Amino acid sequence: MRTQVVIIGGGPSGLLLSQLLHRKGIDTVVLERKTRDYVLGRIRAGILEVGFVNLMREAGVAERMERECLIHDGTLISYGDEQFGIDFKDLTGTPVVVYGQTELTRDLYDAREAMGAKIVFNTENVEIHDADSDAPYVTYRVNGADHRLDCDYVAGCDGFHGVSRQTIPANVRRDYEKVYPFGWLGVLSDTPPVSDELIYCNSDRGFALCSMRSATRSRYYIQCPLSDSPDNWSDAAFWDELKRRIPGAAAERLVTGPSIEKSIAPLRSFVSEPMRWGRLFLCGDAAHIVPPTGAKGLNTAASDIHYLYHALVQMFEEGDSEGIERYSEKALSRIWKAERFSWWMTGLLHRFPEQNGFDQKMQRAELEFLRENRHAQTVLAQNYVGLPY
Repeated sequence: MRTQVVIIGGGPSGLLLSQLLHRKGIDTVVLERKTRDYVLGRIRAGILEVGFVNLMREAGVAERMERECLIHDGTLISYGDEQFGIDFKDLTGTPVVVYGQTELTRDLYDAREAMGAKIVFNTENVEIHDADSDAPYVTYRVNGADHRLDCDYVAGCDGFHGVSRQTIPANVRRDYEKVYPFGWLGVLSDTPPVSDELIYCNSDRGFALCSMRSATRSRYYIQCPLSDSPDNWSDAAFWDELKRRIPGAAAERLVTGPSIEKSIAPLRSFVSEPMRWGRLFLCGDAAHIVPPTGAKGLNTAASDIHYLYHALVQMFEEGDSEGIERYSEKALSRIWKAERFSWWMTGLLHRFPEQNGFDQKMQRAELEFLRENRHAQTVLAQNYVGLPY
């Protein structure tokens, strides 16, 4: 079998790329190692930058998102019982959108099925061959049978543990990583959000975040040791600890309930360079990971898709390889800025094991400067709503 672009990974970034290319008449096949139900069962963030929203519109899959999403004009930041707002709309003219990644992925799957495009689930032993030649191909196994896909290009959207990054020779790759000494214990519940806007909390007991998926479903997080386990936390214990970390007024109006999902996410910063090797391109978590502070994970994947989509269209429609040749350079330039923002937000809001009294005073001074300085707020807002592509 032959196609123009093989996309490895049937998550939101791979599906979005396939949908965008399909609308330009470029044929793709998506290979996904799990089932559709498994992919849709993953709980992920749901804050979308304006660039991501515009890509969904361009892909023709924004109708339900625009009907059901929540528009956020800003966010709240607290330290102790002090709280202040960052008004995105006022500072940048742009809000962000809250729309669950599960729903976004469902919309992309529905669109792919409606257009009859090829997606292969339950793939095993995926291997990328001759990516540094003019004739790459991908082999894989499904239900015990081996298959081969010849193609022009391969897009690796298969996450940190996928095959795509590992295909780039070790002597070509350079990886950069920072692992944080804590994680986020997250709880999803069918309860109304405690606030109309997200609340990022710096507390003496550790970081907390109040967020939401909809008007009736909330997502809350608290900083915890990496050695901790969700099994150590009853629902009652989680709600009690959350109340101790958020402002008193928010704690009083917090509506609690049974958890739907409870998990611990480690925090890390990771970038692998380059993001292109021959005719293989890395996108999203296959090339980079950011801490969830600042909601950049899914959005950095979207910026990769933007650059790769336009590069492939430029090549197939015009025979111009400029976009392909500069893909890694363009993508990494924006990725490192997003990494900087997530690193800064993480340092601003969390308690680190090695922090001493001086460090905590500096952290508070940074928060108070941010509270009082419109220029500092503008820089935060510009990064939060998304730097231009």
